[in-house]
Amino acid sequence: MISNSLEEYLKTIYVLKIQNGNIRVTDIAEKMYCSKASVNKAINHLKENKLINYETYGTIEITEEGEDYAKKILEAYDIVYVFLKDVLNIEAEEANIEAEKIKQNLSDTTLNTLAKYTHRVLGLSNLECDYDINKERCRTCVRRKNNG
Repeated sequence: MISNSLEEYLKTIYVLKIQNGNIRVTDIAEKMYCSKASVNKAINHLKENKLINYETYGTIEITEEGEDYAKKILEAYDIVYVFLKDVLNIEAEEANIEAEKIKQNLSDTTLNTLAKYTHRVLGLSNLECDYDINKERCRTCVRRKNNG
């Protein structure tokens, strides 16, 4: 398990990979509005945890384990955000802020239960299929609801 701060770096690296392909320290610093020194410290910790591969002055590559972890972070945010916005009817901007705070403190078991409840209440799908946040299931149902 990594700190909340490192989770944010990992999530940013994953998003940048999807957007750009190549990831550099400068890209992360610009995206997160932080110094290159902060990014270097974080990527060294992520490298120690085998979540990224990086050689000094090179590009950053997210490992398969790192990618899975980043997807889980995004999935946890989505679950909490949809619950706050669509079930509790909290304004989108506030739901966004609160989801960032809340998702960091929930266990996988609680997130799985919250996902099942949210999907059932919104009629998105039946998650009684052994939904597991670690397997990234049914995220497309949430996207379909938001786009439809």
